[in-house]
Amino acid sequence: MMSRLISNDGKQGIHYGFVIITMGTIVVVGALGFARFGYTMILPVMQHGLLLSSTEMGFLAAGNLIGYLVFSFLGGILASKYGPKIVITCSLFVCGLAMIGTGFTQGFALAFILRLITGLGSGGSNVPMMGLASSWFSQRRRGMATGLMSGGSGIGLVLVGLVLPRIFAYYGEWGWRLGWYMLGGLVILIGLLGAKFLVNRPQELGLEPVGGENQADKKSSVSSLQWSLVFRSRTIWLLGTIYFLFGFSYIIYSTFFASFLVDERGLLESTAGNLWALVGILSIFSGLLWGIFSDRFGRRSGLVAIFLLQFSSFLIFSLTFDFSGYLISSILFGLTAWSIPGVMAATIGDHLGGKLAPAGLGMVTLVFGIGQALGPAISGFLADLTASFSLAFLLAAMGALLGAFISLFLKLHRPGYTDENIVGSKQ
Repeated sequence: MMSRLISNDGKQGIHYGFVIITMGTIVVVGALGFARFGYTMILPVMQHGLLLSSTEMGFLAAGNLIGYLVFSFLGGILASKYGPKIVITCSLFVCGLAMIGTGFTQGFALAFILRLITGLGSGGSNVPMMGLASSWFSQRRRGMATGLMSGGSGIGLVLVGLVLPRIFAYYGEWGWRLGWYMLGGLVILIGLLGAKFLVNRPQELGLEPVGGENQADKKSSVSSLQWSLVFRSRTIWLLGTIYFLFGFSYIIYSTFFASFLVDERGLLESTAGNLWALVGILSIFSGLLWGIFSDRFGRRSGLVAIFLLQFSSFLIFSLTFDFSGYLISSILFGLTAWSIPGVMAATIGDHLGGKLAPAGLGMVTLVFGIGQALGPAISGFLADLTASFSLAFLLAAMGALLGAFISLFLKLHRPGYTDENIVGSKQ
């Protein structure tokens, strides 16, 4: 039915690949925007409601991160073996149910387990969804597709920022529980939409990818079961290092942004909140903007440019004492916030092809998550040591600068590249 309604050349309608990236954006809204950033908004009132210490709330965040790391890796492998659709939809159902369950918790232990399960579902839906775009879009359109889907994080951030505080204000001490019920229910709804509209490969509908069939896909004899080839690719390990530096640097900025402005620079909480809202609005378009840039000028050029802009943002933020500096820093970060995940997904799709892309993305996301875990820990230690987060933001800036430098060593594949080159890339 869908293949009759949607043609390959667009004469009879919109290519179904654009349905896939629309659905993918919605999946990212649920998997990251609601499941991860929802916790940021709910944390203060949930802590008060359960009488938890800051250390316990920190462990809840760590539990979610551990779950995300584990299943971003395993979910990518499972998606390569069984197809992304079943992994994405099942993961969203698990994620949504765990979020609803979090609203019923009465103490730390159960809340930790449910946040861990939420992370499993979040990683198992987000990573395979980003990999799915590699099957539906040719190399010259892949950055646009993954970049557009990355904007779902910003959409989710804005939505939870606008809606949840009003729920808390209206329902009082029960507001945080209702917030989890609402967000969890929405994630389950997204899972149902995914079961209806997601399709693993364009060939299932008798279509070619948007932009035409890749030469790599035409010539490749690599099976999706051969995901062990991912670990033998030098390029994948280099991309993992780059992704580690992004996770390490951006999480420092995003975690301590408001605390630094309010506690050390003397800004009002409302002013810091407005700056962060600006970051959220701009970030919606960051993935699309830089995805298109990488399609046009190359993945390596895109990564280098993004890292240099984030280096500037973090450096300005650390050194300035003027509001205009904070504003410039916020704008630079907002314009690049979710860009590297999209460009990374496109780059891995270029290198591995559509069959192995979910496994490759799962592997580098695991390394990325380690960077996310180390960033706040080291920054907190430096802040205790120096009584300021300025040195932490300088460390983030150095991480971004190193990311730009290492990105220069990426070797781009020539037209006609095939998946068989993966084995040779380790040599």
